Amino acid sequence: MLLRLKKACIAVVTGAASLVVLSLLAFPGHAQQRPFANLSGSWSGSGRITLSNETRESIRCRATYDAHADGNHLQLALRCASDSYNFEFRGNAINSDGDITGNWSETTRHIAGQFTGRANDNHIDVRFEGQTFAALLALTTHGNRQSISIRSPGSEMSEVTIVLSRRLQ
Repeated sequence: MLLRLKKACIAVVTGAASLVVLSLLAFPGHAQQRPFANLSGSWSGSGRITLSNETRESIRCRATYDAHADGNHLQLALRCASDSYNFEFRGNAINSDGDITGNWSETTRHIAGQFTGRANDNHIDVRFEGQTFAALLALTTHGNRQSISIRSPGSEMSEVTIVLSRRLQ
């Protein structure tokens, strides 16, 4: 009886351990292969903008993400406004094994270009480049909260930091 109980316990522990290992192996690949899957929806929040003249202002932002069903294609729109500065950014992104590529436009200043970067779990880093503008963007998502940092030294908008929350429908 004791031997049968030990064998049953070993089988349960071995089965549980196998499930944990399989799930841990599946999640990183799944997250990296579909970095846009959990972004869809409307987000809003606030942050700070630092302008080239060292002026710092509060800024309010709204973002909309539309991730395609495969989780590897994304359309995005980010609109922000402070007392003296606003921008409206739009883009289309494609993920290929963690490599992010796409195009962008900023409608208030009539500029556009391409971006490249990397996705790793819940974090995306990209570099935007156009004829007259370059910036680095870092985006981290934790559930229904998201932080965005945009740095563009030498431009009118030196730095923006934003915290967004997903708006429930």
